[in-house]
Amino acid sequence: MTPNAAVLRLDAIAAALRRVSGWRRFAIAFAAGAGAALAQAPTYALPLMAIGYSALVFLIDGARASRAPARSGFAAGWFFGFGYFLPGLYWLGFAFMVQAEEFAWMAPFAVLGMPAFLALFFGAAGAVIARAKVEGWRRVLFAAGALMIAEYARGHILTGLPWNLPGQALAGTAMGAQTAAFWGVYGLSLVALLIAMAPAAGRGLVKGAGLMIAATAALYAVGAGRLALHPLAYRQDAFVRIVQPNIPQREKIDGDLWSRNYQRHIDLSAAPGPDGGVLFVLWPENAVPVIDEVPEGLAEVGRRLPKNAVLVTGAVRRETDAAGKETVYNSMAVVAETATGRKVAAHYDKHHLVPFGEYLPMSALLRRVGLAQLAPYDEGFAFGTGPKTIAATAGPPFAALICYEAIFPGRVYPRGERPAWIATVTNDGWFGDTSGPRQHLDQARLRTIETGLPMARSANTGVSALFDGAGRLVARVPLYQTGVIDNRLPAPLAPTLYQRLGDLLFWLMMAGVFALAYFPRRRLQKL
Repeated sequence: MTPNAAVLRLDAIAAALRRVSGWRRFAIAFAAGAGAALAQAPTYALPLMAIGYSALVFLIDGARASRAPARSGFAAGWFFGFGYFLPGLYWLGFAFMVQAEEFAWMAPFAVLGMPAFLALFFGAAGAVIARAKVEGWRRVLFAAGALMIAEYARGHILTGLPWNLPGQALAGTAMGAQTAAFWGVYGLSLVALLIAMAPAAGRGLVKGAGLMIAATAALYAVGAGRLALHPLAYRQDAFVRIVQPNIPQREKIDGDLWSRNYQRHIDLSAAPGPDGGVLFVLWPENAVPVIDEVPEGLAEVGRRLPKNAVLVTGAVRRETDAAGKETVYNSMAVVAETATGRKVAAHYDKHHLVPFGEYLPMSALLRRVGLAQLAPYDEGFAFGTGPKTIAATAGPPFAALICYEAIFPGRVYPRGERPAWIATVTNDGWFGDTSGPRQHLDQARLRTIETGLPMARSANTGVSALFDGAGRLVARVPLYQTGVIDNRLPAPLAPTLYQRLGDLLFWLMMAGVFALAYFPRRRLQKL
């Protein structure tokens, strides 16, 4: 096939996508969304992201020409979103299989219901794009902006779920995600959408693809330059020992095995520590139940762990008020040496809880239909007060994150404070050997790049990891392996632009995108 024939063939495909209607438009939209989802971990098929989002632009072009553009655009966007989230979030169903005898019947509702709900955001964006009076390459700018408003909304409404944002597809490497230090993951996602949609910008798919390749190369070149400016460096006064016990989830929640599981954590942590400096030992989320109520357990930690060790562990924490009412928190406990032995010197209570997994929204209503058993304990976990920096121990202060909290940009530590590193404890053992734990790791990398802070991450079944402040993966324990990471703690970088400005630069970028899409029309149409 000659080059000219290839160009004509590609342009014919674009024209066909604009003409398609009815169920075929929806089927193609679903397939385009599913293809775009494969750009995320673990496949990182980035070309499919470009194919998927460019196809969506052409499908909405067709919707714009229909009798009911808003309705047709909504349908195209919804089917694209459903196709995107179904393979992106299928792993949610695995959580219901851990206790299948009780909860397996709920799995189909979660696996289908969550993607169907999240797709509403894409549907709304599709309706707005289809009604917009923009043509040519300006419609791509408008489409990217409208989709990013939808993405920002799904990251915030009803506590938010910013999972698999477009920019997250670039977080498979530190180089691809470096510009998150400037404008955060939402800004990175806007850039990713503009690049992915470039082939649909007009004047032929081939020219658009060339623009896409050039923009991608520029993005990675900026990433490489920033990494070169911030070489990997370590502190001399602090070390981390990250423990991955690899306890199957069914065994982890078995009360008869708690003592054995606790001993496994200690056995993996008991090697002699380094000379000089403090050693932070990280255990994963809910590694131990109510550690401050078991003197024997604290005594065992005191006997077995190195003398210079500070234990940072996921734990359940209970409070009982004067009336005898018990409140339960999903917590991080910090066990340090005191004059009277090892004690819980500080704690952090998780403030961004998982709906249905850790607490029951609209509990009074849902209990009437028998759904109270979704949340742990009678009332579920209680909410903590917010992000926290822990400086009540030896060694540099750290920001505390528990599992789900690491997916939210801009909420890593309190404003006005600057910790030296991030300690993350998590348990992805609920989700099996799926894409979920791998996608979760990429979001952890993004938090390090956005803040310029290194992160030590302990996960029960993986992936445990140590990142530096530029998002480099210093060390890791693969999924479903037992292991320990022993390393010096990387040094923090200077505060990033994103850490100073938050999402302000992203919104300025959005304003620029919409301004270019609409004004001044005559001059832009001549370009």
